[in-house]
Amino acid sequence: MNREEIKTILPHRDAMLLLDEVVQAEDTAVGTLHIRGDEWFLQGHFPGNSVVPGVILCEILAQSSCILLKGEMTEGKLPFYTGMNQVRFRSPVKPGDTFTTRCRIKRSKGPFYFAEGSGYVDGKLCVQGEFSFAIIDQEKEQNKSV
Repeated sequence: MNREEIKTILPHRDAMLLLDEVVQAEDTAVGTLHIRGDEWFLQGHFPGNSVVPGVILCEILAQSSCILLKGEMTEGKLPFYTGMNQVRFRSPVKPGDTFTTRCRIKRSKGPFYFAEGSGYVDGKLCVQGEFSFAIIDQEKEQNKSV
């Protein structure tokens, strides 16, 4: 699926939608993001040696995983990170790279989902980890902050 199709599932927009395309095969989502070099998160990280920040790589993994919850991600629902475990960074991701994710949902309980994912450039492992998130009703979340 392309960016427009991804937008029908994920609430992320503009600079925070970090997937160019996703392919779903059974219980696995394979996502890609082409790192152009002009992304906001590369500004100042690091001058003369741009590297995609680890937290952005983790966000890309989470967005890839949320594609697998297409049926749960209905209008008015938002995915919120609840934790990250065993995250390891193996190799940097730089401008010109195509970052590819491979993610799956391991289990769920109530609104909580537990996933594992890994990210690659040209088949080389760059990041891997486990993470969890909750699908929250946007209206209830807005009422909390009032």
